Amino acid sequence: MLGYKVPEPDEAMLVSGGKGANGAPFRVVTGHGAFVVPFFRKARFLSLSMAESEVTEACVTRQGISLNVRAVIAFKVGNDTESIVNAGQRFLSDQNQMAVLVGRIFAGHLRSIVGSMTVEEIVTERQRLAEGILDGSKEEMAKIGLTVDSFQIQSIDDMKLGYITAMAAPHNAAIQRQAQIAQSQADMASAEAQQQSARAQAQYVRETTIVQAQLAAEVSAAKAKADQDAAEAEQTAARAKAEFQRQTNVVQAQYDSEVLIAKAKAAQLAAAAEQESQRAQTEFNRHTAVVRAKAKAEVDRAESEASQSGPLAQATAQREVLAAQTELATRNGDLRQQQLVAEVVKPAEAEAERVRILAQADAEKTRILAEAAASNNRVSLDQLLIEQLPQIVREAAQGLSRANVTVLNGSEGLGELATGLVGQGMTIFDTIRRGLTTGPPPAPPADGHKQLD
Repeated sequence: MLGYKVPEPDEAMLVSGGKGANGAPFRVVTGHGAFVVPFFRKARFLSLSMAESEVTEACVTRQGISLNVRAVIAFKVGNDTESIVNAGQRFLSDQNQMAVLVGRIFAGHLRSIVGSMTVEEIVTERQRLAEGILDGSKEEMAKIGLTVDSFQIQSIDDMKLGYITAMAAPHNAAIQRQAQIAQSQADMASAEAQQQSARAQAQYVRETTIVQAQLAAEVSAAKAKADQDAAEAEQTAARAKAEFQRQTNVVQAQYDSEVLIAKAKAAQLAAAAEQESQRAQTEFNRHTAVVRAKAKAEVDRAESEASQSGPLAQATAQREVLAAQTELATRNGDLRQQQLVAEVVKPAEAEAERVRILAQADAEKTRILAEAAASNNRVSLDQLLIEQLPQIVREAAQGLSRANVTVLNGSEGLGELATGLVGQGMTIFDTIRRGLTTGPPPAPPADGHKQLD
């Protein structure tokens, strides 16, 4: 808009052509815009940003020693209206003059404060020097509308007089002396540590050699003991194998004997049944022949009487013939029944008895085989474990001989180690044997018959 002006965030707009607040010759506008009447009002801008001034000044201390002091001042126009009015009246036409004037002001105060201090105080108490300069220049800076943000003394130089160097010499000497003492102590400690390390290494080598020699001797003893244990285990295995073979032979002989007895009984019963059948058949044949002969004789006699007698006699004879034939048929039925008993029932009973005896024999065989199998499994497992026990002991001894082991308690520790290995193998052996010994009993025969004693 024509005549409306807005200052930058780091600027103050000074509107002249009228009175400002509090009797100021112009109006100050910051942070917002304002309408400036053309031809009647005029607006100009004053920077509120930070500026820097560098001061390098030759100063004389209270001791009369010349020092070249270099300092940097960071300053700006104050934010309040009074400061802006003061600064605008002095620097609006040439704002670069602010840095020059500030440098001259601080140079004068720097010479004044340095002249009241010694070199030692200036070098060791720079903060005190800076605070003195700031306090001395504060009133003058406020009059011209400026504030100091920072004042830093960058360097202090005695212009090659050597005073500052000489002042630091005692401290340098003390520091170097302490450094030499510390270095000597460190060298001494390092030498002692090296000697201690050499002694410890020699002691370690000696103890290692002794332990290795003891270990080799103990390994040899353990290997010999393992070989002896292996030989004893092989003997035990041979004895167990012989005992197993003996028990197997005894069980097989008992089984064969019982089978032969059962077969003999069955054959004897079959022969007796056959003889009974043949005897019954012979008796039947004989009885049949006698009955047939008697019947024929009576029939012949009746026919003869009938031929000699009359019709009544013939009828009587025929009745007697029929009676004789009926009796003959009855006797034939009885003989047939006896024949069936002799030919079918007796052989069937004999066969049933034979089957029963064979079933009992098979059941006894099954029981004996089950007992033999259980005994065989126990003895076989005993034999297998005993045969493997020497190999286990040998492998443990060989592994121990190749192992990089440090035995703390000497031969006693190695003996305990070998004894522990053999003891663990025997513990496993006894555990498996007890498991087989307390196994489930053999199942009863499938046919339900009582086993033979």
